[in-house]
Amino acid sequence: MSYKVGYTSRARKDLKRLPLEIAKGIIQSINSIKENPYPHVKKLKETQKNPLYTHRVGDYRAVLCIEKERLLILVIEAGHRKKIYRKY
Repeated sequence: MSYKVGYTSRARKDLKRLPLEIAKGIIQSINSIKENPYPHVKKLKETQKNPLYTHRVGDYRAVLCIEKERLLILVIEAGHRKKIYRKY
């Protein structure tokens, strides 16, 4: 079963600010892990219900929330690795 991919408004803004080729690469990479996302992500932060994960695309990262029950990959943020981890 394939997961659906959703983007927060913050993630959409982040992707618009990135160069076009990098943004396309991030979107394609996230779409390519829809079948089984867990081997391609690293756990970032533990929360009560759904932990946060990070997905690496070159020097850029996407912060994801993966909901098993709803089969949803929610992209929370995207950006360069030197800035993306400051909030977490």
